[in-house]
Order: sequence, then C-alpha cells, then structure tokens
Amino acid sequence: MATLTASFLVMRWELLSAILMFFASTLKTKLRQDSRHVMAFMCGGIGLGMTCWFVTGLMGITLSMENVHNFVEISKHAFIDVMSQAPADWPMP
Repeated sequence: MATLTASFLVMRWELLSAILMFFASTLKTKLRQDSRHVMAFMCGGIGLGMTCWFVTGLMGITLSMENVHNFVEISKHAFIDVMSQAPADWPMP
C-alpha cells in the first residue's frame, strides 16, 4: 500500500494531465456529436496542451522563461538561415 501511495505522489502531475487529456477527449467527442464545434475545438486545444504538459513532464523538461527565450532565439536564427539560402525568385506568400 505504501508503494502505491508513493507512486501516486511522485506521478501526481502526470496522472492529473492524463486524466485531463481523457476528459478533454471525451468532452470533445460529445460536443462534436451535439454540433458544438467551437467548444469541441476548445476542448481539443486543452487536450493538446495537456498532452504537451504530460510529455514534457515525462521527459524531465522544465519550462522556464530562459528556456523559452533560448528556443525563440534558436528558431529565429534557423529561420533567417533558411530564408537566406532560398532562391531570390522564390515567391513569397
């Protein structure tokens, strides 16, 4: 019994996100059947957010402003590098 209690305490955020993913998926299905597409889209977004939270928790990734800033800077440099290598006559949307 102590092992189960300890595992629930350690996995509390992962279990919470898994339960929220399940509820969001179930609610999204019910809302689509009732033709409430905007609410279904919102529940899908919540489910996607919980999925990302679940995966980052399992991988041990901590989301901090420094990490987000580093990601944005690396993405910006990669975008500029790719765009600088594009042909000059490439049509821009």
